[in-house]
Amino acid sequence: MRHLLSAIVVLLAAAPVTAADLRIDPQRSRAQFSVRLLWVSTVTGSFEGIRGDIAIDPSTQSAIVRADIDTESIKMESSRLRRWVLAPEFFDAKRFPSIHFESSPTPLHLLSEGGDVKGKLTLRGVTQPVTFHLQANRCPPQALAGCVLQLQGMIDRTDFEMRGRRGALSDRVNLGMAIVLIPP
Repeated sequence: MRHLLSAIVVLLAAAPVTAADLRIDPQRSRAQFSVRLLWVSTVTGSFEGIRGDIAIDPSTQSAIVRADIDTESIKMESSRLRRWVLAPEFFDAKRFPSIHFESSPTPLHLLSEGGDVKGKLTLRGVTQPVTFHLQANRCPPQALAGCVLQLQGMIDRTDFEMRGRRGALSDRVNLGMAIVLIPP
């Protein structure tokens, strides 16, 4: 038994110290979208319900970002437009209450230096590969708690079965997230 305990102590001492995973602060994080309407104006909205985490793998010096956005949490200037974007022809919030993003393993240095973050976006039950551009920030990769990660990207809404009002709306939808990281 004493040899077993000694072996466990040696294994634990040899194991790499792992960085703590981080959470997305739901109180201070936001996601937004915009789409051109009739090539004259832009419909915009901001989602206030966002949650998720960042899983850090110290052995590969990479991280995976996971974010869930509550579609019903959208805020817009017009209640009529809000009802429309939540309706079945756009976000279909009743059937699909959340939007999910999960990044591919991303180098930790990229979280500070900025660059392209690849991953998969699930919207309206359809999962597609996406690329978001992450803006550079001043946070070192070893101290990301308290940092704001700002991601911007563009999707083709028809890839997610959003085919309504094709004559009035652009197929290109801008998506962005500003996520504040906090300890678990």
